[in-house]
Amino acid sequence: MTPRRNERALVRPHVVTGGRAHPSRNVFDLVTLVIAAGDPPGRAEPGARPGTGPPLTGLSPEKVRIVQLCRGGALSVVEISGHLSLPVGLTKVLLSDLVDSGHVSTRAGAPAAAVQPSQVSLLQEVLDGLRARL
Repeated sequence: MTPRRNERALVRPHVVTGGRAHPSRNVFDLVTLVIAAGDPPGRAEPGARPGTGPPLTGLSPEKVRIVQLCRGGALSVVEISGHLSLPVGLTKVLLSDLVDSGHVSTRAGAPAAAVQPSQVSLLQEVLDGLRARL
């Protein structure tokens, strides 16, 4: 009997992370920006290959894909997870390994803007208007 698709999906994340369920560092929010290590294209030292960081040898295919995605520009954790079609928790474990090895670095996402009291009343009026129409 062939296992159902959902049953196969439960084994893969365990294998991809080497059995780990939690990242080695807790710096990843859904909007944390991830940047590949190395000089961005066009800013490399003379004689160096642009956009190169630590060698990718020895990395799993998922980790190589993350580094390649981030070489195109900063991506959020949730965007990387979506591109890889992997759960966010699994993506965080892989990213923590890549930060530890120096392949990627992180930046905090943009801080949430403080809502002014006048904005709250405007938003409440909009909400009330929408409710009145429905």
